[in-house]
Amino acid sequence: MGFVRNGEVVLRYSVQGRADAPVLALVNSLGTDARIWDGVIERLVPHYRLLSYDKRGHGLSDAPPGPYALADHLSDLAAVLDHLGVERLALAGVSVGGLIAQGFALAQPQRLSALILCDTAGRIGNDGLWSERIAAVENGGMVALADLLVERWFSPGYRAAEADAVTGWRNMLLRTPAIGYAGTCATLRDTDLTEAIAAIGLPTLVVAGDADLATLPELVQATAQRIPGAQFKIMPGVGHIPSIEQPGLLAGLIATFLSEAGYGNKPKL
Repeated sequence: MGFVRNGEVVLRYSVQGRADAPVLALVNSLGTDARIWDGVIERLVPHYRLLSYDKRGHGLSDAPPGPYALADHLSDLAAVLDHLGVERLALAGVSVGGLIAQGFALAQPQRLSALILCDTAGRIGNDGLWSERIAAVENGGMVALADLLVERWFSPGYRAAEADAVTGWRNMLLRTPAIGYAGTCATLRDTDLTEAIAAIGLPTLVVAGDADLATLPELVQATAQRIPGAQFKIMPGVGHIPSIEQPGLLAGLIATFLSEAGYGNKPKL
């Protein structure tokens, strides 16, 4: 684990795996931190160099006053990569992390070998939704949204079978700085890459959980259809954060895709 400064913001990151292995960077979702990727990292770390970090406003990274622009998140990611001397990588993101990944693919395509987008879209929600979320958090703190968000994050099956885990992930959400959550809601409110992503020319895998209530599978599939040559995969019985509910299945999809894209050898998971 380490920390790097980007302007006035200090970001926390973690790197695991061999120094000579292909790099795969992972970007977390709204209201979470890099721990949501632990199950995927555990499975892929023998074969890749895994980089995860807490985006601004989340985890152990600074939470400056918002709003945060997409450009702020792209600058943060570039700062982490530059600090570690990473010139070439594959990039995966979930939800707003996937939006950041799309933006990075458009801004710095020369650095990327492949792109993995989980439960995300070029445009997520609308101005009214995100303005309401910002107001709710500013007035009532994270507890005002916790139950709603947990229901949208996880499938009914996971909530029933893994009640203790759901409690733990809810605790993570509650400990997210309200200012950081609201600042990132502004990113989602103000970003629309729907048309721009047609210019992405990278090998791309797009994944959707069929029980996702936050980014409906049809929305995620429509995003895949806008990216030339993108693959689209459905994960049955999975909600908005597949790296938590089905890390083994997601790791397998990523490994197969990266191998087919010519980025590293296909590992035996």
